[in-house]
Amino acid sequence: MHKILIGLFAGLSLLAASVHAEENPVVVDALGGYLDFSEYGSSLIWPEQIPAEDWKKVFIVDARDAAQYAREHIPGAVNIEWRQAVARRAELPKDRMVVVYCNSGSLSAQAVFALRLLGYENVKVLQDGLEGWKKKGGFEAHARASAPAGH
Repeated sequence: MHKILIGLFAGLSLLAASVHAEENPVVVDALGGYLDFSEYGSSLIWPEQIPAEDWKKVFIVDARDAAQYAREHIPGAVNIEWRQAVARRAELPKDRMVVVYCNSGSLSAQAVFALRLLGYENVKVLQDGLEGWKKKGGFEAHARASAPAGH
């Protein structure tokens, strides 16, 4: 798997050199291999899946920009903008779940995808982001859920 990742990032660096570069077969193979191996939902978590008392054990990352974080964020969250997730990955614990969110889940999903390609299996996207978390009851989403969470 590490050879695949090395090939992936070598290929990505070559692709970054030119916006109009041809497809790189090394990158395509590495991405295809990861996607074939990855289970649907393995990097997703819904607010209802985390009991209120378990949120204290979760390392929460707000992947939005600093201004959005300053206006509102999940209590206890650390602000690591999604574009900085790879550069700041050393700040993430490996011994507990890391939940990454943005407003809706789309930008945080990109950060989690990159981190998972780097071997961080403990990172998950908070499905529906901050807005979904608030709508479902925040830390009380698990207790308020009328049905099991999932896809």
